[in-house]
Amino acid sequence: MAKGVNSAAEQAEQLKQDGNHYFKKNRFAAAIDAYTEAITLCPNVPVYWTNRALCHRKRNEWSRVEEDSLSAVRLDPKSVKGHYMLGLALLQKESYAEGIRALERALDLGRGAHPNSYMVEEIWQELASAKYKEWVHDSAKRTLDLQKLEKACEIALEEKLVHDQSKKMDTDEVGYSTSEQLAALKLIFSKAAEDDKPTDIPDYLCCKITLDIFRDPVITPSGLTYERAIILDHLEKVGKFDPITREPLHPSQLVPNLAIKEAVGAYLEKHGWAYKLD
Repeated sequence: MAKGVNSAAEQAEQLKQDGNHYFKKNRFAAAIDAYTEAITLCPNVPVYWTNRALCHRKRNEWSRVEEDSLSAVRLDPKSVKGHYMLGLALLQKESYAEGIRALERALDLGRGAHPNSYMVEEIWQELASAKYKEWVHDSAKRTLDLQKLEKACEIALEEKLVHDQSKKMDTDEVGYSTSEQLAALKLIFSKAAEDDKPTDIPDYLCCKITLDIFRDPVITPSGLTYERAIILDHLEKVGKFDPITREPLHPSQLVPNLAIKEAVGAYLEKHGWAYKLD
């Protein structure tokens, strides 16, 4: 019996290798067939599901991407690729909140496993794009709502002016008071719209190397904060030293800067335009 189980597992693994070969050759239909056979033999292996989901993604078959990704994350809740492709599939059907949550989960898992990998950067790009689109949608709605409310308030003040004048009150005094109120009203609504107007991002929220807003900030013993992937890349390719202070620095000395990460999160929550990628 054990031999049979091993044989099925071996066959499934060979089918996965076949699928990988087909995928590299852009033969996605053949790859799907191979992964499907592997799944039939060993349905509890998450990578077979994520590999097939990736093929469906290449064919823009998003409902199938969602199905296979869900199967993968049920089998392995820590599957980075599973959560990533699930997020993409949900965004395709405009389930933005759920899609963003899935991408955020994929990003957290990816940072924990391979903080400077290409996939972490790819996930961040997709997440930032989704967040920016969400902000554009919400910002447009807020702007329209504010405009409608401002117009309604202006009409109410003007009607009050007509009513007061009909009561034979001092016309000059009533007119001046209404003008002041209208000016104050415009100022209030202008202030309310400020959060949706792009400005310069504060320097302390940006990496000193990339000058971009932090994604995964880490702090060095000297007290300087860098983007994790960027400083790790520097330490690996340039040398084990701080790029600014030139002091010796080892990857093990980097510590997550939770205060800055929280500050960035709060800033992005309030200023969604800052998610825009150059």
